[in-house]
Amino acid sequence: MKVYTCFPSGKAKALTMSYDDGKVQDRRLIDIFNKYGIKGTFNLNYGLVGERPRMTFEEMKGLYAGHEIATHTMTHPTIERCPLVEVAQELLEDRKGLEKWTGQIVRGHAYPNGSYSEEIKQLYRQLGVAYARVVETVPDFALPKDPLEWHATCHHNDPKLMEYAEFFADFKKSQYLKLMYVWGHSYEFDNNDNWDVIENFCKYMGGRDDIWYATNIEIIDYMDAAKRLQFSADYEKVYNPNACSVWLQLNSDKCVEIKGGTLVDLNTLL
Repeated sequence: MKVYTCFPSGKAKALTMSYDDGKVQDRRLIDIFNKYGIKGTFNLNYGLVGERPRMTFEEMKGLYAGHEIATHTMTHPTIERCPLVEVAQELLEDRKGLEKWTGQIVRGHAYPNGSYSEEIKQLYRQLGVAYARVVETVPDFALPKDPLEWHATCHHNDPKLMEYAEFFADFKKSQYLKLMYVWGHSYEFDNNDNWDVIENFCKYMGGRDDIWYATNIEIIDYMDAAKRLQFSADYEKVYNPNACSVWLQLNSDKCVEIKGGTLVDLNTLL
């Protein structure tokens, strides 16, 4: 028997988006995402909320429903230049503020100005950050090897954006798990007068049955759940200790759901 991990519903491809700063253009961007079923992560600076062109809390009320809110530090400093105690405060105050506002636990991050270091990564791990996105991109469509140094596939202004999208959409080899990750700032669409770029991308990529549309944290949490599956020595039985389901592919042609809290003999599912 060959056993492979799948994304939810047996899919082998996922798409996620990440946008920074919480400026007023997020409203138009989210309208586009929602129109085409795209899910995104929005990285906010709690200490700068309401400073134009950033939105106020009242303007953001309900705006990010169905998407993820993540940290981006309290005041957007270049943190590699800061003492670690300041870095910790910038992160924790941002996180505490966003958690109080949303009523949710906030565990994701995007490094402000793309600034980070090995010491900051270690600090973030100790402070409960599940992942952090950097600005350098790598168009390999791979899952992150180090979630605290998560490289997107491309920025939305990359001239190869649609070339990457077409490759990704046409990719059919299900023995690989592929992830396309696009990042940027929504205000850039106003600055460059190119809202058509994201509209065309989302229209092309949305509504595909073989793509899982997910936030950053949903991807991290699902892959962590998959790693916690417990297999027998002959890998014919599996126990899922998680609350959520994990999907497996058996012998390259059968996808099965392993529900949380269940012990399953995989031979009975073939």
